[in-house]
Amino acid sequence: MVKLAAGEIFNSHNGHFNHDSLFNKPAGSWVKTSKGNLMLAVHPTMGDFTKLMPRTATVVYPKDLGAILVSGDIFPGAKVLEAGCGSGAVTICLMRAVGDKGYVYSYDIREDMVERAQRNVNEMLPDMTNVSIKLGDVSSRINHTDLDRIVLDLPEPWKVVDNASKSLVFGGIFVSFLPTILQVHELSETLKINQNFSMVETFELMIRSWHVSQRSIRPDHRMIGHTGFITTARKCVPLKN
Repeated sequence: MVKLAAGEIFNSHNGHFNHDSLFNKPAGSWVKTSKGNLMLAVHPTMGDFTKLMPRTATVVYPKDLGAILVSGDIFPGAKVLEAGCGSGAVTICLMRAVGDKGYVYSYDIREDMVERAQRNVNEMLPDMTNVSIKLGDVSSRINHTDLDRIVLDLPEPWKVVDNASKSLVFGGIFVSFLPTILQVHELSETLKINQNFSMVETFELMIRSWHVSQRSIRPDHRMIGHTGFITTARKCVPLKN
């Protein structure tokens, strides 16, 4: 991922070329390197950016980002609380999903994470009018009410369940991303005990790409396997005994 700048030169094992040669050309243009190789210049996708952006911690992979948005039903205009923003990958996706009519309240307990997320978000989405990224511990307190969604990337999300139940609207969705099944078990049991949540579900995604050519169609030898578990729950009206 290269940011073009006047007078700069891009170097690689395929040769080099001047950044100036791409100015005033549309995305999808080809450029020939000093070794005669052709390279395609396109704008990075959100998935490209999240994989290559500077990071302080491991980012959530694009396959899981998409699943979080869909399973969490993140819609335009939604009020979303995110905790454990890390390097900002989930934050960027949430901002784009809620649009200019929605808002993302993002928190992390580490100041270096907050600063990194702010820089990465500003790099990808300079208009930050629908987000705030602050230092805060949502397991102690959530200062927002009538939230449509809560998205957590925390090691102990079960400590947030009680606060989440008070901050979500009825029918709101609780989403958690966790790396291990033991963490998932602890969270699931906590959600099931809390009478304000129901429809607790957990899943994971794996991606296997395919090699398709004129005479060969086969799955690739490598695949993206386990990266994490996604757990969702819906806030409900407690049943009366």
